[in-house]
Amino acid sequence: MSMKKNLIYSVIFVLILFAAAGCSKTDGQKDGIKNVTIWYYWETEKHQKTLNKIISDFNESQTQIVVKAEYIPFAEFKKQLSIGTSAAKLPDIVIIDNPDHASYSAMGIFADITEKMKDWTDLNQYFEGPLNSCKLDGKLYGIPFGSNCLALYYNEDMMKAANASVPQSWDELRAVSKKLTKGSVKGLGFSSLPNEEGTFNFLTWVWSTGTSAFGINNPEGIKSLAYVSDLVKDGSVPKEAINWTQGDVMHQFISGNLAMMINGPWQIPTMRQEAPKLNWNVALIPKDKQYASDLGGENFGVVNGQNVDASLEFIKFACEPDRIKTYINDFGYIASRKDVAETQFAEDDKIMKLFAEEMQYALPRGPHAKWPEISNAISLAFNEVMTGVSSPADAAKKAQKTIDSIIK
Repeated sequence: MSMKKNLIYSVIFVLILFAAAGCSKTDGQKDGIKNVTIWYYWETEKHQKTLNKIISDFNESQTQIVVKAEYIPFAEFKKQLSIGTSAAKLPDIVIIDNPDHASYSAMGIFADITEKMKDWTDLNQYFEGPLNSCKLDGKLYGIPFGSNCLALYYNEDMMKAANASVPQSWDELRAVSKKLTKGSVKGLGFSSLPNEEGTFNFLTWVWSTGTSAFGINNPEGIKSLAYVSDLVKDGSVPKEAINWTQGDVMHQFISGNLAMMINGPWQIPTMRQEAPKLNWNVALIPKDKQYASDLGGENFGVVNGQNVDASLEFIKFACEPDRIKTYINDFGYIASRKDVAETQFAEDDKIMKLFAEEMQYALPRGPHAKWPEISNAISLAFNEVMTGVSSPADAAKKAQKTIDSIIK
């Protein structure tokens, strides 16, 4: 090969290297523009369109950051996060189910944004429960997106026919549930599956006694198990509830098989559409020592990488009070900010106003890095007392042994 040809090939090779280098910036930046990717798992088209509208508004509001969203099916979501960690292929923001937030924070996926957000005065407006779901060991790893919780639904016609009043305490709830149980109609129902969906419902009883999800084997924890067991023994809560999802419970209620149920606000659109003539209302979940509800919803998790600051710019934009008001109802959520939730619903929407009131009593599951394992122990304990496999004391002891092995 001639020297001239060698020189030509060398020049071409160098040019190729320069071209490749220009196209392979690890964070996808170009001309100083930050590209931010969001992962989400919402299947509902309305949710997707609303998120894209928020993103479009942000992209049009400035020229330094470009945000895009990517849908990951819920069944694959956690797997992709775990794979992404090892393969260094993570997004910049994750919209994540709030009980999972702590697990990924502990894994190092989410950035500690405590210092970066300490001067953001808007943090003071968030309900304590949603904000705590973004924390681990006192440090902040994200910002709540939107929230929901559980409340007591009741059939007003059945309540009136039985000459019963809406219960406010555990004693009243047990008495009213028994009074409303007639024939094929059971007084009360709630999802009791031996999984996270069941735990979501069971913890309202645990917290109402004043104990925590980590302290089941004590007088309060045993009392919560015994209370649910007694409702089943009374015949007020059907044993079949151990196989019911929250959707199943809702359909039992609108079909007239349940006089009362514990469920969330996401059921309301379906109920109004499928049972427009049903006369129903909602109330705070009756209490033992204190009111309690379980917190649902999603958070913005900020991925620990090169685009933390750019990600926070988008999140602050999306979380502005006036902006939240324009989209939060599209998700069927209650705003995680008190100042927005207080004015989110029309004066005549008493149903959603009650759920907004319940939010002040809603607590996050965990937060703990190994919450799924703790959750399994709790749901199993309740499942065993409902089926009569274990006594409340034995179930509490067994659950506590598992929980202690995880948290110690």
